[in-house]
Amino acid sequence: MCYSVYLSTTSSEDLSKRSSDWVRFEKLEKTPDASYADRLAFPNRWYVGSKSGCSCTFRHLFRLSIELGFSEPVDWYPEGSDEIEATKELYAVLAHFTSGGFEVDLIDDWGSTPPEALATVEVSLSDVSAGAFRLFEDHRFIFKK
Repeated sequence: MCYSVYLSTTSSEDLSKRSSDWVRFEKLEKTPDASYADRLAFPNRWYVGSKSGCSCTFRHLFRLSIELGFSEPVDWYPEGSDEIEATKELYAVLAHFTSGGFEVDLIDDWGSTPPEALATVEVSLSDVSAGAFRLFEDHRFIFKK
């Protein structure tokens, strides 16, 4: 199985121009019925891939470890430098939207929770640094400035 990350925003910016070696954005024109991407709230929708092609090369917390919350990398929870760099780049895009006054949400899909049962987390990027930011498996994030 692979992670799939989906993002939606009120910004009409072409995110494919922000693609890099670490983060890749692919416009979602249509999504299958009842998919995770259909749980996104805003009209401009994107698949967010990583260096691996899928969305696996980001910092993810497993569904059963969510209580750990946001945190800088620690020795006892090994994470690769690729995951750390990719997540920082994703954070920069999220911060760009929120600081510009745009609405943005994101889903981190592992597929172990039905789309309608995804937990929602509101995140203020003013309270969470780029180094501490990570994704929570099978959660929908709503980002605030």
